Amino acid sequence: MSSTHISRVLAGVLEPVTGQVYFSPECHSNYQKLGFGASPRELNGVMAPDGPAYFTSRGSVMGQVPGHVVAAAFSVFKPEVVLPSVAYGWTLTDATTICAARDDGAIGQLHRIIGENPEGASRARTLLSRATAVLRPEGRALFAGMSSLAMPGSVVGDVWRLGDMLREYRGDSHTGAWISAGFTACEIGVLSELFWGMPIKTYSRSRGWNEADYDEATDRLLRDGLITDDGTLTTEGRAQRELVEQNTDKQMECVVRALGSDIDELIAILKPWGAAIRQKKGYPAAGPHDLADAAN
Repeated sequence: MSSTHISRVLAGVLEPVTGQVYFSPECHSNYQKLGFGASPRELNGVMAPDGPAYFTSRGSVMGQVPGHVVAAAFSVFKPEVVLPSVAYGWTLTDATTICAARDDGAIGQLHRIIGENPEGASRARTLLSRATAVLRPEGRALFAGMSSLAMPGSVVGDVWRLGDMLREYRGDSHTGAWISAGFTACEIGVLSELFWGMPIKTYSRSRGWNEADYDEATDRLLRDGLITDDGTLTTEGRAQRELVEQNTDKQMECVVRALGSDIDELIAILKPWGAAIRQKKGYPAAGPHDLADAAN
């Protein structure tokens, strides 16, 4: 198995274990206690995040920064959606408080679903520590923010923190890859959903883009021969979107080297945890990594 491919496999099995923080009932409850809204809806039994709580809690790992910084770091959201959400969030709480609420809720859900010391947890912590020890912060704001936080101290808590660091490192790297390829946030959203086999303007709609934004993005993608008039990827469009993924993978090669053959063991430990989290409605049945795998 190539290093490029296995870096995506690791990202895929890690995703529900770390990304469950955005759907955790324990997190939603903690945020409500701070004055945020409840989960606005359930999607197949999974509790969707409240927008202001999401932007403020995830952004809090970088400190009490303004919405412009959060929008830049999150990268794929329309800034006009992010700015008022963060401004409102900082009227309710501060970064230290909501970051602690985030940690408590994420670890609480993991303890509820997979237990406080599931099989392989200590080994996963060791391997994730090795993987993150080689990561550098240049150009990676969310990873750098995560790196500034203390380890929670429990085995599952530490696994979650280290996994979240790795998740944000890949996310920051992915942002660097599509920015350097010359795409705007709305353009990469359109390309990604088509790359995943989704209808245009569906998944990316959750990022706040409106019809004027889509018109501008699709006009450019049509002009450059990346999509067709009927809203499908051209051969060149698919190649350019795959190149973004390959350039992301290149930035993860340090992790693959650090883990060596033990990467397979880490994947084997994480995979059943993710399945249990999905089964207990702690994470959606199909996230971006699943869609990408199915499309390729």
